[in-house]
Amino acid sequence: MSSLVLGFQEMEKTQLSLVGGKGLHLGELSSIQGIQGIQVPEGFCVTTVGYQKAIEQNEAYHALLDRLTLLKVEDREQIGEISRKIRQTILEAGIPSDVASAVAHYLSLFGEEHAYAVRSSATAEDLPHASFAGQQDTYLNIIGVDSILQHISKCWASLFTDRAVIYRMQNGFDHSQVLLSVIVQRMVFPQASGVLFTADPITANRKQLSIDASFGLGEALVSGIVSADCYKVREGEIVSKRIATKKLAVYGRKEGGTKTQQLELDRQKAQTLSDPQILQLAGIGRQIEAYFGQPQDIEWCLANDTFYIVQSRPITTLYPIPEANDQENRVYISVGHQQMMTDPIKPLGLSFFLLTTAAPMRTAGGRLFVDVTNRLASPDGRQMLVNTLGQSEPLVKDALMTIIERGDFIQSLPNDPNGQSSDISKKGTPPWGAQVQIENDPTIVSDLMKRSQTSIEELKQSIQTKSGPDLFEFIREDIQQLKKILFDPQSSALIMAAMNASSWINEKMNEWLGEKNAADTLSQSVPNNITSEMGLALMDVADVIRPYPEVIKYLQQVKDDSFLEGLIAFDGGQETRDAITAFLDQYGMRCAGEIDITRTRWSEKPTALVPLILGNIKNFEPNAGKRKFEQGRKEALEKEQELIERLKQLPDGEQKAKETKQKIDLIRNFSGYREYPKYGMIHRYFVYKQALLKEAEQLAANGVIHEKEDIYYLTFEELHEVVRTNKLDEQIIRNRKDEYKYFEKLTPPRVITSDGEIITGEYKRENLPASAMVGLPVSSGVIEGRARVILDMEDAELEEGDILVTSFTDPGWTPLFVSVKGLVTEVGGLMTHGAVIAREYGLPAVVGVENATKLIQDGQRIRVNGTEGYIEIL
Repeated sequence: MSSLVLGFQEMEKTQLSLVGGKGLHLGELSSIQGIQGIQVPEGFCVTTVGYQKAIEQNEAYHALLDRLTLLKVEDREQIGEISRKIRQTILEAGIPSDVASAVAHYLSLFGEEHAYAVRSSATAEDLPHASFAGQQDTYLNIIGVDSILQHISKCWASLFTDRAVIYRMQNGFDHSQVLLSVIVQRMVFPQASGVLFTADPITANRKQLSIDASFGLGEALVSGIVSADCYKVREGEIVSKRIATKKLAVYGRKEGGTKTQQLELDRQKAQTLSDPQILQLAGIGRQIEAYFGQPQDIEWCLANDTFYIVQSRPITTLYPIPEANDQENRVYISVGHQQMMTDPIKPLGLSFFLLTTAAPMRTAGGRLFVDVTNRLASPDGRQMLVNTLGQSEPLVKDALMTIIERGDFIQSLPNDPNGQSSDISKKGTPPWGAQVQIENDPTIVSDLMKRSQTSIEELKQSIQTKSGPDLFEFIREDIQQLKKILFDPQSSALIMAAMNASSWINEKMNEWLGEKNAADTLSQSVPNNITSEMGLALMDVADVIRPYPEVIKYLQQVKDDSFLEGLIAFDGGQETRDAITAFLDQYGMRCAGEIDITRTRWSEKPTALVPLILGNIKNFEPNAGKRKFEQGRKEALEKEQELIERLKQLPDGEQKAKETKQKIDLIRNFSGYREYPKYGMIHRYFVYKQALLKEAEQLAANGVIHEKEDIYYLTFEELHEVVRTNKLDEQIIRNRKDEYKYFEKLTPPRVITSDGEIITGEYKRENLPASAMVGLPVSSGVIEGRARVILDMEDAELEEGDILVTSFTDPGWTPLFVSVKGLVTEVGGLMTHGAVIAREYGLPAVVGVENATKLIQDGQRIRVNGTEGYIEIL
């Protein structure tokens, strides 16, 4: 057996680096050939050793590759030019003689007079985390040794098509490390061919297969010159069929190559596969999926009433299903959409969040999901869940209604009088159904805040004496204290009282006065909102620095986080340092994506604040923070007086005015507190994190880990064990880092079932402009301005009057809110962070706008209608 060429039957599972992903899968399929009707046309692989032999001594190739490595994705023109030269170099180099001899030998075994398909198989192809499908070339119906050798060269060269090069750059693959094997496979001349997905590619439902089928070779389908029939099969039954009009088909020619021909009229609308054939093919698909242990994208063809499998690869785009311990039907809701942080969370971050919550949580794709199956099964629980989410997250409500209306997915149970609590909303919101009567007394808020702050100060003192395994026991115990604070019934009742008062005001003012979203104005500049105060506090820092031009110039050049020390050299430097340090003492535990304990905090990277401070100096006059707050407070009070006066003119007006005044007081006294429990949680997390990083430094010093940040890829329990034993298999860290990179590419669904089906909701809205992008109106008003599409807070360069368009905003984004005139996010609900702060700052805001950051381009002028909930590109 030569290492230059391997027959499909000669391959071993460990030989990915020799035969590439596609080759390996064909080898494995050949080994189970005959089982349950799986047939694979015979063939062989020219291994990567042959490819390396062709290029290893080629100086021109290596010089060009070095130039290519220096380029970035944006350098399209240079990529195109260098890639073309590399392809030319490979084609001119030809096939080494020993590779050509090995190919000729295998062709003599299989019959060199036959026609073959020659296709590429890269070592970075068809991996669980990256598909690379369609990046390299395929050639069909190639006849004769010379022609096959020529097409092997062409396949090698196709490793450097522009699209393959750019895809590798985007996915972080080193060009020199990706090698190419070439598959030479006996041609089948089929009556029909197509693609079979063992999970529905549209809904991601793992129980539903999807088959695309057309007449002739699959080339017509792949190249897009023909529409395919589409059949859906679920649990052995055909559940839907779409028969396409197929005017053309591609067939092999006797002398080699392919031809496209018109189909007879009676075949154009005929069903490509019969119903028994559809079910037979579905059965083969399930066998292949079971063998590989994950959903597959399978290329098949039908010749002489036999199905042949010519390729099978994993489907890499499916969102993973949250793991359950049983086979029951389950429904999961994304926590990230509630928490306004849909990025993946590292394992240490996930385990901390799981320790902090009482809700039935599951993880998938580096994100958290709440299992709401029991809620949906109980009629009372279902109603409470749908009503709660209906107010804040219409898309989630609509998705859940889709599941409920199906009637057969969740079995209905009798009502549970106690109703299991499921805290999926923001930290600090109550378990559904919690009822605590609360007095309208603002001192309750200051008392709760004081209690939380005292508890954190005690924690800071106590944790200093803990280390090693004792530290982990201490943190576990302290988290119980954190949970008591987060789920304090009085705290929850305050938040609910403010939310209910806002709903009441909006409903009654609309009914009595025809006034929409009145609560938005009444919520401006409420006291005790720790998050909105943070945005204003950073404006105060800018006020301190503004009189000192030397300091401003120094900050404009800042590169590393030791800049605070260098300030002392300048006039005003000490004042600047004191102001920034005071801000960090109060808010330094925050950052974007803060629910993940592993995210870098402002205290750890103060340079993150510098562009925001400089932006405030440029965009605002002195004392703007205080004026902004006062302006909001004035508008809220004026709105209150206006409403009360108008109500008094109505029948029974005095009573209506009195009730309204009570509700307005609840909003003003309590709605600011909503952000505080989470602030307390994040503050505590930072104290834990600092203590754990000391342990990590010790582990790094002992050589157990390479760098202290490696601990982020371990769960809390795993880290405890590593600290106890001083031992760790470093492969775990490597695997978790790769996994995290893969998770970063995934888009988490709002609602997913145990079948893997992603249920999407829709906004029910009428009479909107034709081109409007619809979302949820969360802060009223209409504003026009320049869209700034910002995905990373540190890239923000804002001018007065800009509108912030982003995926999500958690409290760490608040400092940007002071500089903008409106807000658009892809994620969010009525009571999520961005909505609350937008109302308090008086910014028109629309959230939950699907694909806003792709549909709106940076710099475009847009109109945000925060009253009706839509955006227009002007």
